[in-house]
Amino acid sequence: MCLAIPARVIELLPDEMARVSLDGVVVNASVALLEDVATGDYVVLHVGYALAKIDEDEALRTLSLLREAALLGADA
Repeated sequence: MCLAIPARVIELLPDEMARVSLDGVVVNASVALLEDVATGDYVVLHVGYALAKIDEDEALRTLSLLREAALLGADA
């Protein structure tokens, strides 16, 4: 099973790279698979590659569900 997580682009870098925020954790990721990526966009990130752009509302809903799942998993 694979997991892709919404991330917000906070800075575009050379060589089709970007600095992205994964719910506050900042990492560098490749945006080579996407066109027209801009600062502020949300992307779906998997193993360091942005696979698709995603609507901000959907990204925030997904992050909220992931936080909720993490909390539920802590009690198991």
